[in-house]
Amino acid sequence: MLSKQDNELLCRVGPGTPMGELMREYWIPACASNELKPDGPPMRLLLLNEKLLAFRDTNGRVGIVDHQCAHRCASLFFGRNEGNGIRCVYHGWKFDVNGNCLDMPNVPPGHSFADRVKIKAYKTFEHNGLVWVYMGKREKAPILPSLEPMFLPTDEVEVGFVQRDCNWLQGLEGEIDTSHYAFLHLGSVKEDDVAPDSMHKFALRNRAPEYYTAETEWGTMYAAHRPAEAGELFMRYAHFLFPFFTMVPDGSFDDHIVFNAWVPMDDEHTMATYVVWKKRTLALRELKDGRPIPGLEQYNTVPYLPNSADWYGRFRPELNASNDYKINREAQRTSSYSGLPSLGIQDQAIIESMGPIVDRSKEHLALSDRMISVTRRRLLSAVKAYGSTGELPPGVDNPTSYHGARSGSFVARDGEGWMEMYSSQLINAKRAFSEVDLDPNHLSHAAQ
Repeated sequence: MLSKQDNELLCRVGPGTPMGELMREYWIPACASNELKPDGPPMRLLLLNEKLLAFRDTNGRVGIVDHQCAHRCASLFFGRNEGNGIRCVYHGWKFDVNGNCLDMPNVPPGHSFADRVKIKAYKTFEHNGLVWVYMGKREKAPILPSLEPMFLPTDEVEVGFVQRDCNWLQGLEGEIDTSHYAFLHLGSVKEDDVAPDSMHKFALRNRAPEYYTAETEWGTMYAAHRPAEAGELFMRYAHFLFPFFTMVPDGSFDDHIVFNAWVPMDDEHTMATYVVWKKRTLALRELKDGRPIPGLEQYNTVPYLPNSADWYGRFRPELNASNDYKINREAQRTSSYSGLPSLGIQDQAIIESMGPIVDRSKEHLALSDRMISVTRRRLLSAVKAYGSTGELPPGVDNPTSYHGARSGSFVARDGEGWMEMYSSQLINAKRAFSEVDLDPNHLSHAAQ
């Protein structure tokens, strides 16, 4: 159970809120690089309860700026993206990616004060198909979070988005709740239905694992453990990483290079963003005869509605609350447990069904919720310390601390400590880290 006061503290992210200000200390995934074309249409962008505008100028630089013109507050969404700037169509005032006013064509010569006018503009950085934005107050931005997928070759990275109509914390907590895996996603599957050499069969043999949890440099982690064969344990490790990243255990620890970001658009809408290695080994997706697992036929495929230009117009699932996510009650009765048609939609429906911001004072948490409890405590401790003393949260000034995080599953010999098992597997895992420079202050294509 979480008090209503603490729930508000964790969920509200607008300017001036404790959690919102904490998040602004970090670089934030803003949009896909391919959403913005040089001199192309500007795009409305809602981040942390701020209405912004994103555009790519003639030279390819990305600007993320206040959507309102500094003159009469008309929206620059209707502006002309031309000549390395966005020009307001109301009176022609023009601004560059750094917010500088370049031109006041309706002001007589000798009366222009363009050099004294700016609109709010945030630093941006592009890497592996993502545009990142720094919305904090530092003159010199921190280094980007050194999450493992950031170091992969661009052509080996898959980037995706899906909008969720709920608070960011609901999405994040769904990711670190491992016990729903054997019910929501695999509830209709029995151990005998899958290949006998699959280590993931042990999650079906025992759907109520024991848990280890710990606070870490980067946030929190857990290991769900079950008996495997004699003298062995089946281990599933996953992480929360400040401020809103997760690494899920949906694959083999050896090569499961992933992160998800639960980016708040506002208090009641989230842009779930994922970056994954295309060559990773996934967990259960098919039965032993090669047929897809009922309910996972589409795996994580999310059919989208056509994008629109409004504030909530990007990456909206076609299956949503207005059509009950196309739940199939006959499939639920006979084959797929949930009756929902894909892994992503299964998660989406359940998380959104809690409401825009769930009232956590109504909960009755169990042993299976240990990771959720420890993560809430870690978040509360960090946001209260930041608000009272200005203590920086984890990862802002030590981004390489994220290097210690890797998620996934493996079978280990019983009798070792769970952290010793993790460390041994981490040493032997495929690692992506290289000499990639993630400091935007060093690279010329970061907005200055």
